[in-house]
Amino acid sequence: MDHKHILLILVFIIAPIIIIYLESKFSVVKKIGAVLICYGIGLIIGNIGILPEGADKYQNILSTITVPLALPLILFSMDVRRWFKLAGSAISSLIIGIISVVVMLLIGYWIYKDKIDDSWQVAGLLTGIYTGGTPNMAAIKTALNVDNELYIMTHTYEVALGAIYLLFILSIGQRVFLLFLPPFKSPEINDPNVKSLDLEGEFESYEGFFRKKTFLPLLTAFGLSVAILGVSYILGTLVPKDYSTAATILLITTFGIVCSFIPKINTIKKTFQLGMYIILIFCIVVSSMADIKQLANISFSLFYYVGLAMFGSHFLHVLIAKFFKIDADTVIVSGVALVCSPPFVPVVAGALKNREIILTGLVVGIVGYAIGNYLGVFIAYALR
Repeated sequence: MDHKHILLILVFIIAPIIIIYLESKFSVVKKIGAVLICYGIGLIIGNIGILPEGADKYQNILSTITVPLALPLILFSMDVRRWFKLAGSAISSLIIGIISVVVMLLIGYWIYKDKIDDSWQVAGLLTGIYTGGTPNMAAIKTALNVDNELYIMTHTYEVALGAIYLLFILSIGQRVFLLFLPPFKSPEINDPNVKSLDLEGEFESYEGFFRKKTFLPLLTAFGLSVAILGVSYILGTLVPKDYSTAATILLITTFGIVCSFIPKINTIKKTFQLGMYIILIFCIVVSSMADIKQLANISFSLFYYVGLAMFGSHFLHVLIAKFFKIDADTVIVSGVALVCSPPFVPVVAGALKNREIILTGLVVGIVGYAIGNYLGVFIAYALR
């Protein structure tokens, strides 16, 4: 590792600290949100030609470990008893989300089947990525023997449109959805074992982060998170390779939830903030990997099909959710979990300033991981 790579990594680590500080001092920065600003900075870094040769190696490492490392820290402060009060709407939103994806994929296939070579394979790929994410898409590529060029083009358009989708969700998405859906309501729980939420103090504030009585327990929590990541990764390698990522995420989530029931861990202050700081590193790194120039030689039919699958499924999700009176935040996080995969759930929850929907999003995303390969292969061969 030379000095240029060290400097790049330092930028990824230090930039979120500066943004968090500015967010606490200036209302305009807070309104825009740290998540959105980090995405913007990452896009600039990745597309103005300043990345040193070989930077992709370190970008891949950071993008791979940051979310799994942050998840336990975020989950340590969760109150699972409170989430069970939201489980009904979460399951409903999951079912509606999957149905919406499948319906829009079938409509898109009917429209573009004669304009896209091997469109049945594209349908399978999109089913996989919009119910489970990139690991499922890669597995379905192998299962269907998809041509490399078709796979890369489909994935490139998905990433590009996904950036637009996330930009919408992280900026004005909640306000738009609230025009059609009811607002999220925190469940009223008359149980002394279920703690009330102080969003300003517990969710947003970094004040006192480096005080000895806060920082030392945080180091312990961070060490525990590293241990959970390590154990989960080792256990994940024991399952077939196509499912190892899903298994690892599932194990990390399970260990994080189990630890949240331990009072000495659950009461450590600022674990959520530390987890969100690591998520901000992820935001900068992953957006710096987006190459806007790859859209130059565009296949419009394929591009439109991907767009219809992504935005159309979310639109249909909203329409059906309105009938069932599911709240806006649950629909948003469920859609993001399916369209973008579970690692983006904490990112969106942070932008929405609603930590209570994190478990909902993770459950939706993990179920999507579990069924994505089966559903994608089934739909592809059914259409063939």
